[in-house]
Amino acid sequence: MELKPIKQEFTVTYGYRCYFTEHLFHNENPLLASTIKPGVNGFNKYILAVIDSGVWESHSGLEDSLKKYCDIHDISLAHVLVIPGGEQCKNDPQYLNKIIKAIDDYGICRHSYVLAVGGGAVLDLAGYAAAVSHRGVKIIRVPTTTLAQNDAGVGVKNGVNRFGKKNFTGTFAVPEAIINDRHFLTTLSDTDWRAGMSEAIKVALLKDERFFNQIEQEAASIRNRDQQAMDKVIYRCAELHMEHIANGGDPFEDGSSRPLDFGHWSAHKLEHLTGYSIRHGEAVAIGLAIDCTYAHLQGWLDSKSLQRILDVLAELGFNLKLESNGKISTDDVLKGIEEFREHLGGRLTITLIEGIGEKKDVHEIDTEIMKKAINHWIS
Repeated sequence: MELKPIKQEFTVTYGYRCYFTEHLFHNENPLLASTIKPGVNGFNKYILAVIDSGVWESHSGLEDSLKKYCDIHDISLAHVLVIPGGEQCKNDPQYLNKIIKAIDDYGICRHSYVLAVGGGAVLDLAGYAAAVSHRGVKIIRVPTTTLAQNDAGVGVKNGVNRFGKKNFTGTFAVPEAIINDRHFLTTLSDTDWRAGMSEAIKVALLKDERFFNQIEQEAASIRNRDQQAMDKVIYRCAELHMEHIANGGDPFEDGSSRPLDFGHWSAHKLEHLTGYSIRHGEAVAIGLAIDCTYAHLQGWLDSKSLQRILDVLAELGFNLKLESNGKISTDDVLKGIEEFREHLGGRLTITLIEGIGEKKDVHEIDTEIMKKAINHWIS
């Protein structure tokens, strides 16, 4: 007797929210309390707070503020865990294990929350730990850097680094909410303040010429730490990212196209090759310079547009020339293309541009021309 296969299809609707506030943990700010849904039938929900050590050190009294906030708003704060920020936390498995162990030790179930407060690396790490514990613990992201508020904290991806490859182990997990608190940006170094602007330039080049023009006009103000100018950038970045995830047709990247990774194939490789001595935002700026130069050499991007892009990146304060003193070879960087293809899971698709706001997907790279582009920016 031949048994016919049983087939079913089902649709799951996801929804998530991105909020903008200041002084999230001030007692009179109701946002976090309103984001956490009350327990059902008296069931007590717990929060595990995972906080970036850089935020911890820059904002004295943060733990006391959080504890007082939770007491006043009847939130059960189970534990506060401080984790080193930056790529080191994604490279060392001990930090992933610490979060998972804390989830177990403090009874953080699927109806409870991990509250991740920090830069993009800590958000990636905490998000991954939450996603793989109990097959999915709710997570609330509180990005504290311009890069995280512009990009890393807004999406649905998380992960850790393995085998010298960026985000080799990871999941897609839709956060319960993203809460951008502008106050956390006030203590950033100038380097970290501008780091997120490379991601803003990236999404503007792909999707919104008017947004690029706005950044171009306000580049000096942004570099000089004009908070209102940065607020506008962060809001528009969040808007464009969430529109892409909701309406791009491939929120969990089942296909082979990842437009929002424009400039990233080389950036990820450069981070690894430099031992993560350059920040992600700095690497993305160089990656954009490489890919835009390649597009120009291929005849897709005109010289005026290329110069405008390079001028804006420079005006924002990025150093696009990476001097490795011969320690990084062109061939080393080019390996990033194959690793990118492997990460996509099949056909190579690299997003480039043929005009500001006009993306172009390519499936083959002219190696010799790409070498020229790389050599222009890396020595």
